[in-house]
Amino acid sequence: MQEILSFCAEVVPVMGVSDILVSLQEGWQISTKNYPADPIIFRNRDFGFVKLNLPEEATKRAVVEKGIKYYEQLIRQKIKKGTDTTESDVDPNVYCSLGHLLLLLEQYPKALSAYQRFYHLQPDHWKNASFLYGLGLVYFHFNVFHLSRLQISMWRNKDRATRAFQQVLYTDPGFSRANEIRIRLGLMCKTSTDYEVSLKHFKQALTDSSPCSLSKAQIQLHIAHLLEVQGKIKQAKEAYEQFITPEDLDKSVKATALKQLGWLYHTSDQLGDKKSREASAVLYLNKSLECDPTNGQTWYLLGRCFSALGKVHDAFVSYRNSIDKSEASADTWCSIGVLYQQQNQPMDALQAYICAVQLDKSHTAAWTDLGILYETCNQPKDAYTCYINGTRNKGGVNSALASKIKFLQQHLDSVPIQHLQNRPKTLPSIEEAWTLPIPAELTSRQGAGPITQHPLAKGPMMPAQPPQPNMPQSSLSPGPQGVMPPGQMFDDKKKKPQGRKRPHDDFHPPSPVTFTNEQMQLLQNLQQNRMSLDPTQLSLLHQLHTQYQLFKAYQMKMQQLNQQDTNPSKVAALSGEPGTQRFPKPNISGGQDMLNGVPSVNQHSSSDTQGINVTSRSHTSSGTSLSSSSAVHTSTTDSDLPKDIQNFVSEHLHDSDISTILSPKQALATSIAEDILAQFTAESSPSSKLHSKVSQDIPQSKEEKHCDNRTVAIPKELLPPSCPLSISMKAYEILAATKGQGKHGVTISMMGDGIPRPPPSPFPPLPKDRLNPPTPSVYLDTKKDAFSLELQQYCYSQPVVVIRGLAGALKLDLGLFSTKSLVEANADHPVEVRTQRQQAPDENRDSYGNKLWRCDSSRGLTSIAKYAQYQASSFQESLKEEHDKSKGIHRDSDSDSNSSTGPKGYVCHFLIHRDSDSDSNSSTGPKGYVCHFLIHRDSDSDSNSSTGPKGYVCHFLIHRDSDSDSNSSTGPKGKKKFKYIKFGTNVDLSDERKWKPQLQELMKLPAFCRVVSASNLLSHVGHTILGMNTVQLYMKVPGSRTPGHQENNNFGSININIGPGDCEWFGVPDNYWGVIQNMCERNNLNYLTGSWWPILEDLYEENVPVYRFIQKPGDLVWVGCGTVHWVQAVGWCNNIAWNVGPVNHKAYQMGIERYEWNKLQNYKSIVPMQHLSWNIARNLQISEPTFFELVKTVLMRSMKQIRLTMDFVEAMGKDIKWQGRSDNEAAHYCNNCDVEVFDILFVMEQDRKYVVHCMDCGRKISNILEGFIILNQYRLEELCDVYDRFQLSCHLPTASV
Repeated sequence: MQEILSFCAEVVPVMGVSDILVSLQEGWQISTKNYPADPIIFRNRDFGFVKLNLPEEATKRAVVEKGIKYYEQLIRQKIKKGTDTTESDVDPNVYCSLGHLLLLLEQYPKALSAYQRFYHLQPDHWKNASFLYGLGLVYFHFNVFHLSRLQISMWRNKDRATRAFQQVLYTDPGFSRANEIRIRLGLMCKTSTDYEVSLKHFKQALTDSSPCSLSKAQIQLHIAHLLEVQGKIKQAKEAYEQFITPEDLDKSVKATALKQLGWLYHTSDQLGDKKSREASAVLYLNKSLECDPTNGQTWYLLGRCFSALGKVHDAFVSYRNSIDKSEASADTWCSIGVLYQQQNQPMDALQAYICAVQLDKSHTAAWTDLGILYETCNQPKDAYTCYINGTRNKGGVNSALASKIKFLQQHLDSVPIQHLQNRPKTLPSIEEAWTLPIPAELTSRQGAGPITQHPLAKGPMMPAQPPQPNMPQSSLSPGPQGVMPPGQMFDDKKKKPQGRKRPHDDFHPPSPVTFTNEQMQLLQNLQQNRMSLDPTQLSLLHQLHTQYQLFKAYQMKMQQLNQQDTNPSKVAALSGEPGTQRFPKPNISGGQDMLNGVPSVNQHSSSDTQGINVTSRSHTSSGTSLSSSSAVHTSTTDSDLPKDIQNFVSEHLHDSDISTILSPKQALATSIAEDILAQFTAESSPSSKLHSKVSQDIPQSKEEKHCDNRTVAIPKELLPPSCPLSISMKAYEILAATKGQGKHGVTISMMGDGIPRPPPSPFPPLPKDRLNPPTPSVYLDTKKDAFSLELQQYCYSQPVVVIRGLAGALKLDLGLFSTKSLVEANADHPVEVRTQRQQAPDENRDSYGNKLWRCDSSRGLTSIAKYAQYQASSFQESLKEEHDKSKGIHRDSDSDSNSSTGPKGYVCHFLIHRDSDSDSNSSTGPKGYVCHFLIHRDSDSDSNSSTGPKGYVCHFLIHRDSDSDSNSSTGPKGKKKFKYIKFGTNVDLSDERKWKPQLQELMKLPAFCRVVSASNLLSHVGHTILGMNTVQLYMKVPGSRTPGHQENNNFGSININIGPGDCEWFGVPDNYWGVIQNMCERNNLNYLTGSWWPILEDLYEENVPVYRFIQKPGDLVWVGCGTVHWVQAVGWCNNIAWNVGPVNHKAYQMGIERYEWNKLQNYKSIVPMQHLSWNIARNLQISEPTFFELVKTVLMRSMKQIRLTMDFVEAMGKDIKWQGRSDNEAAHYCNNCDVEVFDILFVMEQDRKYVVHCMDCGRKISNILEGFIILNQYRLEELCDVYDRFQLSCHLPTASV
């Protein structure tokens, strides 16, 4: 350390400057002759705010570069001093400071390497706030730039960046760049479709007055878009309308808001009738173009609106302008194809679709519509090829399309199909079409009036450029190009007909790969150490080598092309003028660049134009999303943003709203960040693979204090000495030892040092034969058994227990909770309803039949009486179905509406198309349609079949020749059939006036199971927490699901099945919750806020044991503290449930740990653990030493936090006013961050209401607490008295009574 601190003496020969001071913890400060009065301070928190790449900052950049050289030289010298000297002899802070400087120069791989060394060499690395922030920025960078090509798992990088940022906010909520962290967390959550958490981060960033990369208007735009993708249409509309009137608003932001608002009117039925909505949509889109006429996506959306209105000419003009402005996209060409197909111009439609699939070979919409086009022209073989290519994705395959493909594959050689193939071809085959030129007339008909068909080879070609080699491969396509035509018909090496060249054969292709100096250096390092590389590093070496070869080949190609004379008249521009060209560039706006493998999320299923099933699979998915497709649209303020974030906000809402048939109608638009990150990815290449893995638990310290919204670097020696506190100290001693330490605003954890983290997977892992353990069960015969101490202790020791016979032993009248009794008592009582898919308990599938963890449901409200009617009708319907089955009558309630009943033994699947050229095998169907009956023997019919002659099945395929969504070519019926059921949940039974008989009956239970009991910690909270210390009722039909979860704050729970049906339970011990949390993240789900249903096979692969059992009527299930569980109703039944908190060390410790984990995750703990701890000290005598010490420690830290908060308020010159507390007053939570606020409240008036904030959020809103009233609810004397009186008791535990 001494060598580093004597930097002033050693650095002169290296850096060429004098008078240098280094502060390793806070960055490093340089005072040179060029800056005698104002020293330069370089810290990693300056990233994005100090522009060292600008010419005017050349001096500072030179100083940073010389500082890097000095640190590198110092490291080399230390390592070379002796043979016994190792890297551990280098001061770890050298690596940390080196990482900061490398980060300022945006040398991310080197910065990561330096941070990694600091992490491994510094035992208390988690105390360094600057380190955590810098590490988070590096991981955020590796999220943004698509490193999937380098075999790096994006979800892990996203998870690591999130962890690092969360830990900064947890250990120091007042961090100077907290606002910047919120923005980046919001963006990452948005790309992960975790919209609620993302919205929370952006709202917190909006209230923060400290500087950050985004303007307030840009943050508001993100908030509006999040409301839109959540389906909160009216709120989103109001949020977008806020951007209409301000005149001083940045034009690009205003243009984006108007574009979103226009498209919202176009797609949302909630905003009025279709005519008025379309008029508003066109109005706002035109206003958006007034602000930004260069935005090709806005032109495209306008074209979609004109197409919906039937204004074909205006739609074509808009599409043409879109191609002019944004150099085309697959979406645009797909829509142009639809437009031509509407006009019965199949040849032009064919060529437009070919343009689309050449721009994006995995564009599902274009392939599907192209297949439909071939199908209508009686070319099923080509249609089959297109359908195959349309399914090359990982996002799920529509079952209707899959059945089409299966049928065509099986019967392509059958007589009817062969008959169709022998007919003259209307269109060229797909192989021929791939090599044909595009007529200029296809692209230059702006003023030609009605669109007419033109010969195929007439006029110059329209450029149709295939995807660039350096374009990120779609996460939806498993193959190298996302295409798998029969016979390799799309092989780029295959010879094309002479005289027919695609435009990219005549013009300079874009660089397939940029190969940076960092990549070159990494390649050389890997080659030198080839023998010691692991498989992942070898794969990385192979990728880099291939990339380098492509780059060299491109350079040679460019040299050859530069030597040739290019005739610009060979290609016509869209305007038809000779000598100009515009390449339709691939639209590379996608989420797989941010997080590899994140599924696209579509917003609206649109059938705005009349009939053709149009789909669009862009990487942004459907709906509009904020994107960045062109640097032209960057706002004037965006140049001030960090490079890795500026493209989140420059261009904005990319439309891909042509829904794909592989996407459900109710899905929502993807995030802003997903689109924009991808555009930035196209301009940047990844630099390096991560050199080593960083552990998941990297906390940080609070060495950085803030005042007046400026960062104040306080040397450690100037901080007040902190005396070690002990629970043996008196209360006044704790306050005296802490006084004066909180002047700059300090927040501490109730757990002390360290970061809360999930438990690792238990070791050693269980053998496979122990992954289905028997469920602990107890059978009760008498009341004495129910009240025995042994039963209580047994339940406390197990993760889950089934107590059978309890109702009989205690003579519980469970009929009071039957549906009939509930209706008689309070028929109009509200019931929350969840609409869910009915599935088997051990499986969870999406609408395409794919297994997944996500368990979606929609929310609604009804009354007990109405749900009782539904429950009864569901039961009666089931009885009728069983009765019909017993008589041999089959009722296909989920059959496809397109199916029809034929003669007995037949199922007919019709191939229907417009009657353009029917044949003798056709019969007349609906007007304008022809039905081709394809009959085969019924060896394996499906539920969508209709009955025909014995032993035969006749498949039908239906579509319409119009511009409707391809996703809805068969409508919702094209997806996997599910029966939807309604689950009545969260029925509040807390009101004793309404439910007195029911609540009185539950007092018969043993004390440790009761809702209110001295042996239940939740009874000591002092106020009502609905569903936890009150009873809730659940009304179920078969299939009703309670998704996987742990109880709030890891408390236990009681669940009694009222009957008459059964419930099936799944449970996992609490020490495996970290494994499940990790699996949720891998499945792109938030463990705390997401809805998930685990796949049992996945759990078994991770050696997670699962309890599985049936809960019969009258059975009580004890769910132990922290047990992960999920439940499904097998029959019709009601359940009642509430939470319990055993008065022991384990329950309290798990509650405190989850309390702190929730703060880390920015999630609200509905059990106020500080408030509860003080009430425990007031009300209970504890004889368990570990339990007592833990409670006493929490009280000590709570008192310390009060003293620190009072110091800060006094330093701000504010008075603390006495308020006190009323009886049964609920605990208070911060209005912004949802953390518990105990004793000292920061109150501000907002919207004529007084709302509470925590100290940290108050500082962010106003650095001088302007507008805040500081209230005090407890007197220190009272708290001191409670603390000192709380002592370990000598009482022994007794049985519950």
